[in-house]
Amino acid sequence: MRENKVLTKLILLIPLLFFCNNSGVAASVDTVNCRSVEQVVKIPELPDSLSFAGEEVPLEYWDVRESLQREITTISYWHGSLSYIIQLDNRYRDEITRVLKEEGVPEDFYYLCVAESGIQPVVSPANAAGYWQFLRTTAREYGLVVDEEVDERYNIEKSTRAAAAYFRKGREEFGSWTLSAASYNIGMDNVRYRVKIQNENNYYDMQFPEETGRYLFRALAFKTIMNDPERYGFYIDKSRLFNELKYTEVEVNGAVENWSDFARQHGTNFKILKIYNQWIRANMLFNKAKRKYTVKLPAEGNR
Repeated sequence: MRENKVLTKLILLIPLLFFCNNSGVAASVDTVNCRSVEQVVKIPELPDSLSFAGEEVPLEYWDVRESLQREITTISYWHGSLSYIIQLDNRYRDEITRVLKEEGVPEDFYYLCVAESGIQPVVSPANAAGYWQFLRTTAREYGLVVDEEVDERYNIEKSTRAAAAYFRKGREEFGSWTLSAASYNIGMDNVRYRVKIQNENNYYDMQFPEETGRYLFRALAFKTIMNDPERYGFYIDKSRLFNELKYTEVEVNGAVENWSDFARQHGTNFKILKIYNQWIRANMLFNKAKRKYTVKLPAEGNR
């Protein structure tokens, strides 16, 4: 009996859903007949034009439009996650884009960082880590310290400079920033092989595994939405954005017996010290190699 009632409700709802989906979202939201629907889902509009690192996205191609549509639609409905990323964007964008610019890499690569990690110090199932999701071996290849005490994949400035070195190398080899970006996901050897067997050197004309095929479009979707969030329904008051972390710096070139004690001596605690220095991976630093590390300390009034 209960199943019959549910079925009857579903049958009655079908024409209502059809009406809502075909009467235009702006109208359907305000239409009395649609008010009983729990959610109205809209496929977002695509931009009229788009570029990545100065290279135009060929939106005249249906397959390119569909790929971009998929990512913009998916990301625009990550309500909680994208809201948090937009808050973090206010904290980290200037620092990351400044380093990219200093390293001669277009600022659009910032959106690869967003796509890789959500601008967060995370670890992937494949053990890629940090803001730019470096694997351990690649990180070391590009000059980052990775051990039990220190992991510079979590140092925003140093990991961004390492990523920029990779992007420049890819640009030099493949002749485009888009293929350089693709190689960051799948590796330069794999891109090199695909360029050879497909006789193509344009990302948008090439066949890649699904993850890489979606990779650049995901970054483009973040760029599109984050540069005009209200168009996609994200009305986040400026007062809710996260402030930049204000800090002073001290140099450490020896051992630190206990980072908690170190933090306390500098007027803070280990929790806050870690927020400012995610690269610290243990509660002590033996520092047998006698490397010099720059430690950020919260500025006065910033805890």
